[in-house]
Amino acid sequence: MNKLCQLLNIENEDLLFEQITTSFKDKGILLWDYFVNWEKVYKNIKPIEKELNLLNVLIGKENIEQEVFELIKEYPQVIKAFPFLIAYRDTQVSMLTDVTEFLYKDYDFKSRQLSNEDCQDLATFFIKSGLGDLVKDKKVKNLVDYVTGVEVGLDSNGRKNRGGTMMESIVETFVKKTCDELGLQYMSQANAKKIKSQWGIEIQVDKSSRNLDFAINKNGELYFIECNFYGGGGSKLKSTATEYVKMNEYWNAQNITFIWVTDGAGWKTAIKPLREYFDKADYLLNLEMLKNNKLIHILKCL
Repeated sequence: MNKLCQLLNIENEDLLFEQITTSFKDKGILLWDYFVNWEKVYKNIKPIEKELNLLNVLIGKENIEQEVFELIKEYPQVIKAFPFLIAYRDTQVSMLTDVTEFLYKDYDFKSRQLSNEDCQDLATFFIKSGLGDLVKDKKVKNLVDYVTGVEVGLDSNGRKNRGGTMMESIVETFVKKTCDELGLQYMSQANAKKIKSQWGIEIQVDKSSRNLDFAINKNGELYFIECNFYGGGGSKLKSTATEYVKMNEYWNAQNITFIWVTDGAGWKTAIKPLREYFDKADYLLNLEMLKNNKLIHILKCL
């Protein structure tokens, strides 16, 4: 019988698996910091805020290319703000200027001493990239505000990663509660080096970059926890379940208990691979089980 069945005094594996899969969180786990990492947005704007305010003088000007040239000539540092205005992360770019001859023009936005030719080239870039019309036609009133919006848009690309981070944050709430109650030590993003350094325990890893979401030390016995949340389906779920079967075997061979905490409506499209993991491993938990103190129960009884 599955060890978790025995610990929780559940009649059979089918009943336990049904309890797990019918209590997944259908509504997701969005926390308030999922939408925008405001700290990152403001941090990105701070180094170019003065340059953006200098560029504000261009708003509404008629002879915009000449105005840009003169501004760059007097304040060459403004060019480092150009990439931010077009949502571009690099400080250099090569533009294809002739599609028949494949001629290129290189632009460098690092602050430096500029020749008149450099100033003209960069003014041309400003115009041809569409920024000239943006400021000339007063489509924006303040470039600091505008770049704040650009950064918010770029930051939305990080939401996928934040979904995983949120699951870790939620699980850590229960891991900390458990360890505080039982007087145990834990670490997040654990690896062989940190475990050896802090706890004096050596482990073998399958790859040097291996990090565990959480490691718990119970009087020298290790418990490793991996967690993830899948709001939607896809091939990733099957591959994760297969990977964790092997991971469970790998850690068990070193007398390390492996616990997988997973959740999300996505599993409804991948019940079979999840069941395969459940049948081959000892500990599969979801968020509802953490809420109901099953992690504490496991660590108390083992």
